[in-house]
Amino acid sequence: MAQVLVALTFLMGGAMKLGQPIEALSAQLPWTGGVNPMLVRILGGIDVLGGLGLLLPHFLKKPQLTAWAAYGGLLLMVSAIVFHLLRGESNVIGFNIFLIVLLGLIAWGRRNS
Repeated sequence: MAQVLVALTFLMGGAMKLGQPIEALSAQLPWTGGVNPMLVRILGGIDVLGGLGLLLPHFLKKPQLTAWAAYGGLLLMVSAIVFHLLRGESNVIGFNIFLIVLLGLIAWGRRNS
């Protein structure tokens, strides 16, 4: 269940970063208005790939790959925390920490599948 929740979170976040105009996106995610728009789009693509990486191994009957996708998600969330802390946005890292916990559980649970 956590795997699907995190995957959908990544897919929705990625779709927002890829599909919405930066002006509209910055109303929901203020940091997106303060960085290069190409970075926002690249991060959106990474989010979509992360979400697919958490879902596709199930359908491909390769559950051990899910752990690797979770490790990638952990790296992404740690990077996001560092990014926000460097920008003085410590108030927004709570969700990243929550995702780290879920991704850690996914990686632990799927490591020997």
